[in-house]
Amino acid sequence: MGAYILRRLLLMIPTLLGIMIINFTLTQFVPGGPIDQIIAQIEGEGDVFATISGGGGDSGGGGGGGGTRDIEGTGYQGGRGLPPRFLDELEVQFNFSRIVCDEGFEGEPDLDFEECRAEKIPAVERFFLMVWDYMRFDFGQSFFHSESVIDLVLDKMPVSITLGLWSTLIAYVISIPLGIRKAVRDGSRFDTMTSGVIIVAYAIPGFLFAILLLVLLAGGSYFQLFPLRGLTSPSDVWNTLSWWEKILDYLWHIALPVIATSISAFATLTLLTKNSFLDEIKKQYVVTARAKGLSERRVLYGHVFRNAMLIVIAGFPAVFVGVFFGSSLIIETIFSLDGLGRLGFEAAVSRNYPVIFGTLFVFSLIGLVIGIISDLMYVWIDPRIDFETRET
Repeated sequence: MGAYILRRLLLMIPTLLGIMIINFTLTQFVPGGPIDQIIAQIEGEGDVFATISGGGGDSGGGGGGGGTRDIEGTGYQGGRGLPPRFLDELEVQFNFSRIVCDEGFEGEPDLDFEECRAEKIPAVERFFLMVWDYMRFDFGQSFFHSESVIDLVLDKMPVSITLGLWSTLIAYVISIPLGIRKAVRDGSRFDTMTSGVIIVAYAIPGFLFAILLLVLLAGGSYFQLFPLRGLTSPSDVWNTLSWWEKILDYLWHIALPVIATSISAFATLTLLTKNSFLDEIKKQYVVTARAKGLSERRVLYGHVFRNAMLIVIAGFPAVFVGVFFGSSLIIETIFSLDGLGRLGFEAAVSRNYPVIFGTLFVFSLIGLVIGIISDLMYVWIDPRIDFETRET
């Protein structure tokens, strides 16, 4: 088993490298970038300023005196565009270029000196510099948040952990007993009715169910039983609560988003549990146990349960990571939760490359480690499994 784990750990290196190469290459062909985002924002402000100050929309900002005013020190001159030096400073700021000075120059490199200029860094070199930083777990600074990528991820982590952990636990608590019950009463009216409910729950989109919960229970058109936003009450209220009141307040706030997130997860897990139990119930060792006079409960929970639950329990880490990483952007938006889903979406829209690549690297690493943990859980639950054995 030790050799298997070592091989899996070594395979993580080329896997992470391949993921980074693919995504870095894709970003080179995607139109736009952080500098384009800033230019578009400045030019938009310039148009608005020109209109307000009398530059006139028809003149394109090049006529009246207001249309040629400098905007926030950028040097933007309306229709005349941005000065090259400002663009060079942006390139250097976002690590797309480096400052190069002539020979004999003394002092700190700065574009303010005539002997210094901006020189673009080739994409291949930028990639290897990024890989070297990531090997040291240095993910850099966000372009637009003035924070490190790690600090941003840790700041958004509680929301994603809340949705992922509670949704997974609720799905297991409901699905395992329900799946066992459906397997024991396979073909009965109970099985048919619950299957219909499960199919409907699986078919309802999570965001649509979230809106329904808001309308019905969060002050929409009917009842106001739950809050509309946040994981907790505002700080001025939160600080006055006792420890048990804080727990209740936390559970009160997360109830609706967790239900909306787990509505489809428990449906899949219930059917998986049922089918796994049905497969085991039909095997010969169950017939033998019943022939020996064991009670149905002893047969079900003493013999069938361990074998049937192997795939369900061993898959818990993967299910949690799936919900954790896939926490819906729309659900976070609906319930005003600032989690990793919104962080990733905003980073993609603004081309915030450090956040995109940093979170991708961290998530990929966690996913690969969870894959190894899932394999170890198979061995822990069923010692007969040996990944080192080979059929001859």
